[in-house]
Amino acid sequence: MNKTIRQITAAETYELRHQVMWPNKPISFIMLPNDAEGVHFGFFINEVLVSVVSLFIENSKAQFRKFATLEKEQGKGYGTLLLSHLILFASQNNLSEIWCNARTNKQEFYIKFGFSPTNNLFSKAGIDYIVMRKIL
Repeated sequence: MNKTIRQITAAETYELRHQVMWPNKPISFIMLPNDAEGVHFGFFINEVLVSVVSLFIENSKAQFRKFATLEKEQGKGYGTLLLSHLILFASQNNLSEIWCNARTNKQEFYIKFGFSPTNNLFSKAGIDYIVMRKIL
């Protein structure tokens, strides 16, 4: 089984984002206005895209968004490998902080990577989120 992580285009993330995150919304719902400015990563198994994440750098901080893994591939550690790659990329690029809007039911996943929850909570389309950050 060949597993690789590589940079991909924003457009290459759309189908997987849509399928995993908001399948009942139009595909435009998962597109971000600043997708062209992001750095996008894909996790591939035998050249099949199974997980994606997008990183948006502003000054010395970066937000990652639209982190999604195909449902049938969840729980196999692929998201862990992709997030580890993202943190390493941020460190290698001398960023001071990496953060995300985490679904509140996924907080524990991010805590394992050294992310801390903030007091910033919000809801979008019926889903509750919390801002989580990691100082690098």
